[in-house]
Parts: sequence; C-alpha cells; structure tokens
Amino acid sequence: QVQLVESGGGLVQPGGSLRLSCTVSGIIFGVNSMGWYRQAPGKQRDLVASITRGGSANYADSVKGRFTISRDNAKNTVYLQMINLKPEDTAVYYCNVQQLINRYDYWGQGTQVTVSS
Repeated sequence: QVQLVESGGGLVQPGGSLRLSCTVSGIIFGVNSMGWYRQAPGKQRDLVASITRGGSANYADSVKGRFTISRDNAKNTVYLQMINLKPEDTAVYYCNVQQLINRYDYWGQGTQVTVSS
C-alpha cells in the first residue's frame, strides 16, 4: 500500500543544481529515518544522505558541503538539494524511507541525475 513518489532528476552541466523530492503515500506505520541513495552503472548502491526524525543529518564524504537533506514530517516528504554538481554525481538516485515499526525499508523507483557538459 505504501508508495514513494520521486521527482526532480534531470540533466545538468557541471556546477549546476537540482532539487530532488520524495513523498510517501499510503498507509505506513510511522516514519523513522529517511534518506537518499545512488547507484552508478556497474557500481553498488551507496548512501548519499540520511536524516532522522529529529532532523539530524548524515552525509557521504563525497557530497558534504554541496548537498543538503531536509524533511517535512507533516507531509511525509524528504528533499535533497544538490549544488555544485560534478560528473561523478551522475547516478540513479533512490529515495529510502524506514518504517518506524520493524524498521522496514521502502524504496522509490529511482530518478536519473546526469551531470555532463
């Protein structure tokens, strides 16, 4: 019953910016942490950023100072503001939402981010 709807991906030049959003719909038994992962072709899916219910954020070293994660608990929405994008940021970005009960992980379908000149 739970769906994660992602938006905001696209093609940008190096140094550009994008803002991703992910909204949870359906019945979920509480939302714990929320986050963003990314996966480049031929590579593993890695954590980009996560945020707790209380608003504490954690970032991969490669994006610190460039990406900002935020959430709106009332709307069950998580955002990822990305600035100064680099070619190595190119990947499919997946939204992750962890259910409070049983810590069950829900995933979005992925949105493509391409950084190229």
